[in-house]
Amino acid sequence: MKNIFIDHIAGSTTLGTVINICLLILCLYPIIGSFFWFSGALCYRFLKKNKYDDNWEEIPPNKQPMITIMIPAHNEEVVIEETITYLFNNLNYQNFEVLVTNDGSTDKTQEILERLQLTYPRLRVINIVKNKGKAHAFNIGMHFAKGEYILSNDADTIPEPDALMKYMNFFIHNRDMNTSAVTANMDVQNRSTMLGKSQTVEISSIVGTIKRSQTSINDSMYAYSGANTLYKKDFLIDVGGFRQDRATEDISIAWDYQTIGAVPRFAPNIVFHMNVPESIPQLYKQRKRWAQGGTEVWLTNLKKFLFHPIKRRYQMSMFIDSTLSIIWSFFFVITSVIFIITMLWLLLHGDFERIFHAFVISFIFVTFELIAGCFQLFTALLLDHHGAKLKYAFFAPLYMLFYWIINPITVVMTFIPAVKTILGFGSGTWTSPKRSSLQDNK
Repeated sequence: MKNIFIDHIAGSTTLGTVINICLLILCLYPIIGSFFWFSGALCYRFLKKNKYDDNWEEIPPNKQPMITIMIPAHNEEVVIEETITYLFNNLNYQNFEVLVTNDGSTDKTQEILERLQLTYPRLRVINIVKNKGKAHAFNIGMHFAKGEYILSNDADTIPEPDALMKYMNFFIHNRDMNTSAVTANMDVQNRSTMLGKSQTVEISSIVGTIKRSQTSINDSMYAYSGANTLYKKDFLIDVGGFRQDRATEDISIAWDYQTIGAVPRFAPNIVFHMNVPESIPQLYKQRKRWAQGGTEVWLTNLKKFLFHPIKRRYQMSMFIDSTLSIIWSFFFVITSVIFIITMLWLLLHGDFERIFHAFVISFIFVTFELIAGCFQLFTALLLDHHGAKLKYAFFAPLYMLFYWIINPITVVMTFIPAVKTILGFGSGTWTSPKRSSLQDNK
């Protein structure tokens, strides 16, 4: 039997051959990527050293470095009191302060903070008159922080009681002096809806697996968690703080850190709980922001990697994956539109045989993608919390729907806005997503 694909390539021109190979790579990208992350996660589990969030040691109060827990806040009246109360009453760490940068809130956030200051002397508040964005609020607070380490903590985020102690174990060893930031493993707090449960699966897959893979290879990381990451203050100052005109400050800072040789760590056994979108419009808005931020970072660093590939060799795998991800998103959207139009045209002309063949070929590709995705997904659920999340595997189809379909659409939809931001037309202003009380999620 003739190999149709090989015969087609052999009979093509040089340009045609290149195009065919590129198209094949794009078709196989989700499959190859899933197996890559799957293998990387296993390497982290069995080969990775310098993991201090498992067998961590208790640091005596007199030897605990000062930590500033910084909470950028904009209209957080629903959750801010519960979060601050939890931090002061539940954390297994003594030497810390909480610094809230109130970024132009128009609700009762400031009133609540003033009342809480009477109860908690280690609570400090900086009121910013005009809303200029999370990164701006963080940069302002950074210069007022007393701690040599700064924990970014969103207003709706609850770290586990031992989080600070585990975090500091990554910094106290002499061989880890170049460690710049440690990001924890996020967990979904509001799981009452089907959408919340599906995001539990998604977060385990894209955060748990991918971050393990990235740090196991060459200690690179595409993005920190903006909701909970411990930074060494000196490194923040070295890179000039957070970029204020970017949609996602956590992605930008991760790439900026690596340009100066700083080493990030992922701590899967440090868990923090956060709210996730509970409606389709909220989810789509969040993913648009993530997609735009990722594209902005890619465009910002494109020239650096093209002209200095040897210098950036340790981050090259991350850059290549980002490049393929963006190109594949356009490929997915364009080919999907072409496929739908073609199927409608064939249907109108009654060519059912070609419709059947097209669906068979598509089904084969989709099946392989689903198999690869399931490998990645079940690996993530097994590794996270020692398999405790396996019960959410039932919601895997929703994860695959939202991540594999909505994600490329958001990349395409936000590409032009990302280019505008790079050209100097971006804005750092922000609006908090819809919050739900921590009590409502218990």
